[in-house]
Amino acid sequence: MTKLDRRTFLAASAAGATALSAPMVMGAAHAKPRVVVVGGGAGGATAARYIAKDSKGAIDVTLIEPSRRYYTCFFSNLVIGDFVDFESTGHSYAALASEYGINVVHDMAIGVDRDAKSVTVASGMKFDYDRLILSPGIDFVPGSVNGWNLNDQDVMPHAYKGGTQAALLKAQIEAMPEGGTYVMVAPPNPYRCPPGPYERISMVAHKLKNENPTAKIIIADPKPKFSKMGLFTAGWEDHYAGMVEWLGPDFGGGNVTVDPGSMMVDIDGEEVKADVCNVIPAMKAGRIAEIAGVTNDKGWAPVNAADMSSKMDANIHVLGDSSQQGDMPKSGFSANSQAKVCAMAVRGALTGSKVFPAKFSNTCWSLIATDDGVKVGANYEATDEKIAKTDGFISQNGEDAATRKATYEESIGWYVGITSDMFG
Repeated sequence: MTKLDRRTFLAASAAGATALSAPMVMGAAHAKPRVVVVGGGAGGATAARYIAKDSKGAIDVTLIEPSRRYYTCFFSNLVIGDFVDFESTGHSYAALASEYGINVVHDMAIGVDRDAKSVTVASGMKFDYDRLILSPGIDFVPGSVNGWNLNDQDVMPHAYKGGTQAALLKAQIEAMPEGGTYVMVAPPNPYRCPPGPYERISMVAHKLKNENPTAKIIIADPKPKFSKMGLFTAGWEDHYAGMVEWLGPDFGGGNVTVDPGSMMVDIDGEEVKADVCNVIPAMKAGRIAEIAGVTNDKGWAPVNAADMSSKMDANIHVLGDSSQQGDMPKSGFSANSQAKVCAMAVRGALTGSKVFPAKFSNTCWSLIATDDGVKVGANYEATDEKIAKTDGFISQNGEDAATRKATYEESIGWYVGITSDMFG
């Protein structure tokens, strides 16, 4: 197996996003075409960097992101499991500004005027655009978990946006009484990072096995199956026998009510007293996509596969978790891959540079226990209908220890590579 490191990740990534220089097509009323990117994660930061870098100053790029330091949601589970420290998941936007000339605005986008082609931020400033790229990640569907709302996140954290929520959940786990109970309310499809909740269970189990081995973990899940199910369930039995109980819809996992005040969780009429309750609600596109009027009745933003442009406005592109694009999972790798396709298409539209056929890829790694990593992934192409899967792979049960260790090490190389690709 070839180890994936920063160099190989960046080289492979660049192959799908290479474009040829061409004369710039000036904006109608200003010296340079203007691109505004909302959201500074795996999709937005990557798109902003590639447009700025490859246009060599021919496009004016503004990145709007409220956080001055970005904490990745991917690898936050490894923070909980004590495999990486919290600060290692934080990243600065300084290089995007200083090395690539991007106008980084730390503010919240609160309005999009599609007719005027402008974005308004909370401070009142407006930013005009020729093309707008939205990559705001996810928001939660109100009322999707009975008894829980966003005001309860400090008591029953979701920890599904990275940052302080992940640190809070870890602290709650560390404070559990001996023999206590951890309950996860898992999300319905579709949601960010299909294997994410189950890697989290693995990391919680790993931590509890070391620090609180008589504790119990209960998963209330509305889904009859989940990503890498066979790999996770086999791993739990191997490493954490008797600790993890998964309750799917046949066992009431889809009928849950929580009470943050009493920390009671009702699972199909059976009450469980939780010491820690991790509620991961149903998800939808980030709020700014809805404000821009590019979401459907399901809460997601339909896009054209060839360039990630909105099916409701050709001058707006939507990347990553917020998009409804076809077969790709909602993952950081997917957002990064989509961002490069989008950046190439936007640069082509604004400067006349060469645009190549869209190709996408994704891999999702998960850690089950020390040196026990598994993965699933695929390649994709753009069709008229959607981003369509062309081939795929998945780890297999029964792999030897060396393969599983190599898979975990591969994920570490990928993390270094993708964060360098995002932030420079």
